[in-house]
Amino acid sequence: MNTELRPLIQRIEPPFWFSGMHNPEIQILFYGNNIAQCQITIPNSNAITNVKRTENSNFIFVTIDTRKITENEIDFIFKQKDKTTFIQKYELRARRKNASLRKSFDSSDTIYLLMPDRFANGNKNNDNDKYTIEKYNRDLPGGRHGGDIEGIIQHLDYIQSLGITTIWSTPLCEDNDPEYSYHGYGQSDVYKIDPRFGTNEDYIRLANEIHQRDMKLVMDYVTNHWGLQHWMVQDLPTADWIHQFENYTQTNHKRSTISDPNASEIDRNTCINGWFVPSMPDLNIVNPLVFNYLIQNAIWWIEYANLDGLRIDTYNYSEPEYIAKWTKAITNEYPEFNLVGEITMRNQGLLSYWQKDSPIGKIQNFNSNLPSVMDFALLDAFQIIFDEDDGSWDRGITRVYDIIARDFLFPNANNLLIFAENHDSKRFNQIYNNDIRKYKMAMCMLATLRGIPQLYYGSEIGMSGDQNLGDADIRRDFPGGWDSDENNAFNPETRSECQNAYFDFTSKLFHWRKTNDAVHFGKTTHYIPEHNVYVYFRYNLLKSVMVIINNNPENQEINTLRFKENIGEYKTAKDVLTDETYQLENTIFIEGKSALILELE
Repeated sequence: MNTELRPLIQRIEPPFWFSGMHNPEIQILFYGNNIAQCQITIPNSNAITNVKRTENSNFIFVTIDTRKITENEIDFIFKQKDKTTFIQKYELRARRKNASLRKSFDSSDTIYLLMPDRFANGNKNNDNDKYTIEKYNRDLPGGRHGGDIEGIIQHLDYIQSLGITTIWSTPLCEDNDPEYSYHGYGQSDVYKIDPRFGTNEDYIRLANEIHQRDMKLVMDYVTNHWGLQHWMVQDLPTADWIHQFENYTQTNHKRSTISDPNASEIDRNTCINGWFVPSMPDLNIVNPLVFNYLIQNAIWWIEYANLDGLRIDTYNYSEPEYIAKWTKAITNEYPEFNLVGEITMRNQGLLSYWQKDSPIGKIQNFNSNLPSVMDFALLDAFQIIFDEDDGSWDRGITRVYDIIARDFLFPNANNLLIFAENHDSKRFNQIYNNDIRKYKMAMCMLATLRGIPQLYYGSEIGMSGDQNLGDADIRRDFPGGWDSDENNAFNPETRSECQNAYFDFTSKLFHWRKTNDAVHFGKTTHYIPEHNVYVYFRYNLLKSVMVIINNNPENQEINTLRFKENIGEYKTAKDVLTDETYQLENTIFIEGKSALILELE
């Protein structure tokens, strides 16, 4: 057997697979110079069910049925036209015990969103890499600043001390764009961690460290596009691997065209098939090879890194029928797995359309199969209401009441991801000029409203940033993540007084949240706001929590008689943040621009 020709194969994807999967078939991509000329067999086996060659002779896609493989290693025999042959071994790994029934994130969790390049530089040796284009330049706001996986690992205790249970990092796979590669959304190799963040082994170590703390890890996954530098974009397997046009065509971003029965075909197609930006080629998920590739890549990471969930970037920019099938393929393998989709729509009917079993989607015989969506309607409210002091009919805190009043649109409102800011929005503390009273009100609502709360890194120490100066300003470096930083906000002894005020409040609030299942899975009863004061209850059979949000700048006295149906026979309540006891038969005094969370006793 000639082994000198083995370099003919330059890439194999997936690099290995797992035995005992729900779907026993695996499509293996072999890449190399004119590799399609080879004939491929597996000795003494009929496991190969399909061999697909494309117009690009550097690719061959081989599908096998793993049920017909009894060993943990497969010998693929490649025979060239001159009858020369060589063996390529392929590994089938055993799965972890109960891997298919892994517990995912849910509304008992609090998620911490961080951008690794801007969080902490734990390993200066990987700040640059000879195979990637963009180099370390912390002086450039939109450049690579050197944060990495090691920096996250070194500060897991800090994150856990906030009461956080789950970490969502923006993408960590290789992004070899010549500029702005720090955010990771223009990926160039989706089976490889960016070397400036670390290695695949470092990512496994991160997952293990997180799990040892009884925390969870969510991967940011991109189905809609890759970067221009992706190795397959540089040498397309098929012409329709990505959407191509006679002239560059960008998406119109009008995703309402997907569900709009009156939309024109050209508008709908441009929305789905147009590129997100010129540097991000739009993947054609309708192509069966692309479709299988994306399914397998996501499953590979879930198995390999032992992931606890996925956040899907630009979810509804892909062709609806196929992204729904992609999602179903993931949940077929992992029935209890949670995926949250980025649906940047503000209308709740349109948001509901994209959640699994939506009554809105059902009208058009569409089911996304997507368990969770991001609640951008609530985000928009959070970013304006605390400066609306008049509390008129449809302003101020009433905006939140009206949003919660439409929960009937969602098949599972408790599985919505709720947040006051993220890496693409205005920073909360910037909007409100670091008024900690308004921050506290927002966090109290995130901790107690239905859904899964998500915090954005640095908010808990009062970090701000002006989006008008560019995205880099809302993605500033976390102070203390670099040795040269004058201020280290990871350490309570070196935080400023202001930073400690933010942190201590946030930590106490979300540690309390971990203990109260009434706010995790309980029912909600809310009352029409009066005088810009919103009162609601979260409760189950054993516990009841009363939340009072006073968005009025003036102090208020709350007459508890109005809430008798929820207070019932309870006589007292304890403030979860101060331990102060309140008599429920009396009026409750609350300061202007403040919140109370009361556990009924």
